[in-house]
Amino acid sequence: MSDRLFRLMERHQKLDEALRRLQARRLPDPFEVARLKKLKLAIKDRLARLSSKPRHSRA
Repeated sequence: MSDRLFRLMERHQKLDEALRRLQARRLPDPFEVARLKKLKLAIKDRLARLSSKPRHSRA
């Protein structure tokens, strides 16, 4: 796994945790929830693009 892919996965997980904490509040800020979801989706899209790229083998 590439370093870039790992960092994106780690960032996605941290956003997921932050989103869960925010939604567990009694009155979560709907704008912050939307912002975190949008960031999470953007990272998920980047992960999908990186995963689908053909890898060059180094010999």
